[in-house]
Amino acid sequence: MNFSLRYLVLIWAILLSSFALTVQAVAQEAPEAVAPQVAPTVIRSIQVQGNQRVEANTVASYLLIAPGDPYSESRIDTSVKTLYATGLFADVSIDPRDGNVLVSVIENPIINRVILEGNKSLKTDKITDEIEAEPRSIFTRASIQEDVTRIIELYRQSGRFAATVSPKVVQQPQNRVDLIFEITEGPVTGVKRINIIGNAEFPDRRLRKEIATAESVWYKFFSSNDNYDPGRLQFDQEQLRTFYTNRGFADFRVVSAVAELTPDQEDFYITFTVDEGDEYVWGDISVETELDTLNKNFLENLVPFRKGQIYNASRVEDAIDSLNFAAGIGGYAFVDIQPRITRNRDTKTVDMIFNVVEGPRVYIERIDIVGNTTTLDSIIRREMELVEGDAFNRILLDRSRNRVRALRFFEDVEITETQGSSPDRAIVEVAVKEQPTGELSFSAGFSSADAFLVDLSITQRNLRGRGQLVRFVIRASSNRREIDLRFTEPRFLGRNLAASFNLFDVTIDFLDEAGFRQSRQGGQVSFAFPLTEFTSFNGRYTLRREDIEFPQENECPGLLENASTGSVNATNRRLLTLCDQLGGRLSSIFGYSFSWDRRNDPITPTGGFDVRLSQDFAGVGGDVQYLRTDIRGNYYKGITKGVIASATLAGGYIRGWGGDDVSINDRYFKGNFEFRGFDNAGVGPRLLQFNADTGDTLIGGVQDGRLDALGGNLFGLANAEVSFPVGIDALLGSVFLEAGTVGLLDDREVFNLIVSAPDETRIGESCEGVTDVGVVCQRTEDGLDPRVTVGASIFWESPFGPIRFDFTQPIVKQPYDDRQSFQFTTRTRF
Repeated sequence: MNFSLRYLVLIWAILLSSFALTVQAVAQEAPEAVAPQVAPTVIRSIQVQGNQRVEANTVASYLLIAPGDPYSESRIDTSVKTLYATGLFADVSIDPRDGNVLVSVIENPIINRVILEGNKSLKTDKITDEIEAEPRSIFTRASIQEDVTRIIELYRQSGRFAATVSPKVVQQPQNRVDLIFEITEGPVTGVKRINIIGNAEFPDRRLRKEIATAESVWYKFFSSNDNYDPGRLQFDQEQLRTFYTNRGFADFRVVSAVAELTPDQEDFYITFTVDEGDEYVWGDISVETELDTLNKNFLENLVPFRKGQIYNASRVEDAIDSLNFAAGIGGYAFVDIQPRITRNRDTKTVDMIFNVVEGPRVYIERIDIVGNTTTLDSIIRREMELVEGDAFNRILLDRSRNRVRALRFFEDVEITETQGSSPDRAIVEVAVKEQPTGELSFSAGFSSADAFLVDLSITQRNLRGRGQLVRFVIRASSNRREIDLRFTEPRFLGRNLAASFNLFDVTIDFLDEAGFRQSRQGGQVSFAFPLTEFTSFNGRYTLRREDIEFPQENECPGLLENASTGSVNATNRRLLTLCDQLGGRLSSIFGYSFSWDRRNDPITPTGGFDVRLSQDFAGVGGDVQYLRTDIRGNYYKGITKGVIASATLAGGYIRGWGGDDVSINDRYFKGNFEFRGFDNAGVGPRLLQFNADTGDTLIGGVQDGRLDALGGNLFGLANAEVSFPVGIDALLGSVFLEAGTVGLLDDREVFNLIVSAPDETRIGESCEGVTDVGVVCQRTEDGLDPRVTVGASIFWESPFGPIRFDFTQPIVKQPYDDRQSFQFTTRTRF
């Protein structure tokens, strides 16, 4: 074999050997490379790692798998999602590992502190009350982003649409973080202009008054409605709709309401596009009923609108209320009044049919009281005019709500009803929101009438949640000092009988006005109970010691001795009256009051009236004998939203009996806030000094010839007032007209005598018809001449306390009255 052939054979052998080795190696490795991974059929164990605060058992409790369960990919996937949904973990993974399941978690950090930076216009408390993040809560980026959105929304509601919020996180040990919200408030986004398109019947200026949103004007610095608020914009649309439908435009609609932000993000342009439609009038109006005791014609007369009048949608609810009330009087507590309105576009009329049918009888299954954390349930229940098992009656529920509100224990009272265990059963829920009833206050203030005012009081109007009242007051001003302790049990001996007692010490200073200071110390016990639903009776007994002081007391012994001999000088006639009352007197007084209250709200009435008649009889024991009668009535009428008209009539008369005249400290002294336009005790009988020859009052030794005010045995007062908002938050205004009189003294107090003359023998003679030069007379001016004032008031709930300003102008007066054209009062608490 030649060399070439041997070489070829050798190469072939090598190739065969290499191929054999390769096939053998592949054959040996193939079983391992293609062998399939076998999943475990049963879960043998579960281990948790990565947890720091959360217990392993707690993590395992969220899993949908457990040792011994068959392995399931879907359950593993759901378990991962469940652990994420707890919000406790930032990362979760589950590794089967041949039946030994390993759960790996990374916990979300805990919030250590929440810090707000840059908030100036919104208080920190207002923001933290809205956000979810708080110390010791779980930190998640999703929840923090939601809090950012909430903060921005708060600023938008306050008119700052350019506000931005950047959350920052500062890592702390033990997987804790400090959460910082960096706030850039931006400027207040005002309302540059409000445009109304499509209105022909009413001008823009008139419609702008009906909506809450207002244009930004520099002088409206107290207003908070001159910024854009989307929620308020929805309210404005409803206000426009109400305004038009109450004036006959039944087809009115707001086509669109658009708010456009200016490029500088400082103001909005708001545009309302409206479709007024046509004006409608009422057409045929009728009432249909098959109830036997209800007269159809009588019910139709109760409907507060007639055919041909301008259509007014709000009067429909008034008509339903009137018909419901009439049905209740007729014995039908459950009626269903179904109004059917037919709008005739051709004739521009609206026909109305009220169908009065007897509704299904529903009974109260249960009354639930919620929200009362201090007040006992029984205190609320006893004010309810319905109990479990009674027939459901909306009118009685409304009255019950007013009675609970009248307690003044609650900031808010709402009564709602839901279906009970069956369709003829109702569950009534009385939801109350407690307000503080205990008060320790120190008040200080100033008024043009009383100068300084200081008031220290401790009051608990709901002692131990039982509705009992305890009050201790120390009050002082420039002309009045008072100490008063009072306790009232509203349900004495478990009956509908309020019993109370109080002790008092009062000093009233009339030195500047009437020349004396009076003091009263004593006590009173009283009881009160309702006579009917709207009337009540109060009986009382008062025992008090009364005394007066005046600068000329040292002259009294000699003056009283001369009086016994009939040699009293006319100059001392007035002083003698005061001297007669020195040494103190004991007054034993029985009295009662009768009240009739038909106001629609006991706190802020907008309709109805109340009347109070009281009488006090002194003389069953004691040193004083008189009968005093006082009456006062108030009437309220809401005109439009926020505008309330009121009228007051008041009067009083006191008369001595058994030969006694009325003492000066028991008479009526009127003025200041009781009769605006006049100073304290500035209206009524007065002692005057004048020149007989001219009749002119003196100037010099006495103030324009006017001596002391004497008070009166009778007074009458009438007031008419209209209060209204003035367009600025926290401000209310009113205009008023007041008229009244004070007078009718006892005969011994009325005289006209010479007190000075060149011939001293004439002193003490009558001054009637005397015109001599140099003769000075004193007389009692005691006519029941009317006084009339007009004026305006402003009430401001300022940050320092309530302030009231009264501007008055007497238009009917007497020359000797003490007039006051401006007065104010304010008070604050510390």
